[in-house]
Amino acid sequence: MINKNKRCLSKTALSIALAGGLFATAAQAQLAGHNVILVHGFMMENLSQAPANMQEVKQAGEDYWRDYWLNRAEGRIDWASNGRVEGEIAQQAYQQVRQISQQGLCNNYCIVVTHSTGDLVTRHLLENQARWLQSEGLQPLKILAVMDLAGAGGGTELADLAVSIAYNDSWYNWPVKQAVRAFTGIDPQPDNLGVVNDLQTNTARNLSVGPTAIPRLRFVGGGSSYGGITKPFIAGTDDGVVPTHSACGATTASGIDSCSNSISLAGKVSGQNGPSGLYYNHYPILMSEGANHSAVKDTQTGNISVPVVNNTVLNGLQIDFASRTYNQRAWWQLWGSGDQYVEVPNSNQTSMSNLLYTTLNN
Repeated sequence: MINKNKRCLSKTALSIALAGGLFATAAQAQLAGHNVILVHGFMMENLSQAPANMQEVKQAGEDYWRDYWLNRAEGRIDWASNGRVEGEIAQQAYQQVRQISQQGLCNNYCIVVTHSTGDLVTRHLLENQARWLQSEGLQPLKILAVMDLAGAGGGTELADLAVSIAYNDSWYNWPVKQAVRAFTGIDPQPDNLGVVNDLQTNTARNLSVGPTAIPRLRFVGGGSSYGGITKPFIAGTDDGVVPTHSACGATTASGIDSCSNSISLAGKVSGQNGPSGLYYNHYPILMSEGANHSAVKDTQTGNISVPVVNNTVLNGLQIDFASRTYNQRAWWQLWGSGDQYVEVPNSNQTSMSNLLYTTLNN
């Protein structure tokens, strides 16, 4: 039995539902009036077959975003996953940062959209790009905000396991090896893990961790990937690849169940095992219990989104997702009003990426 008490803020549910059918044109390749720069995530195929040249890296980056974000961006920073963040990846990324500066794409401030390991790569770039560019007499990029979709800036326990298996390939590790192979696409060896080394939880959490004035907006899923075989090996809740502690921007790698201490990934308003603290200027914006690691950036629908940080302005960017609260009583609850939930109304009719794009593009 359901007793609903609706409360909508700022955006209407109807506009959200209809927005799912819209396609961006060249004139719409901005977000809130600012150019968008994309930074993709980990590509397992680079570990089994290293890209032959930068052209292959760029083509893979284009394909990565094709499902939703490609035609909503003015630029990309592409990189090969067989490298390390502070090594070859930084070199590849800087050449593109240099071009973005020369083209003036961020003269009126850019919004950077990352997915997965792109969170970690971007963090390293943000800490160093001004110094790198100024050394060549170039203008540092002006970044208004970064939107991290399923961000892996805090690492993942799957990377810890991959490195462990690379040095201890024993038969009794078979279940772990299957999860690692689903994540990496290879049988790990000490010399073939590339950026997976940087995704180890302790390594990621000690890489370019200086505080930033640029807000990091976090969008978090809790669904399954790879048929669920990776979930038993990740601390707390996760999206099948990245643990919630990483995606939320929590300051520690302990297993948590939500980005909030008072709202679950499903939107239930109750005490939660949330983060003890968040990195400076990190803001969990939306959570979705059903969205898996890829769904956060793609066009998958059918998943309810839950607002966390909402109805605020971050560095001039207005965060104003519609929301409603309602009470739901389980079949076995014979009295009382049931449990309280909060959600973005009709968010299951569109993808999380489309929801954030249409809402924040104001």
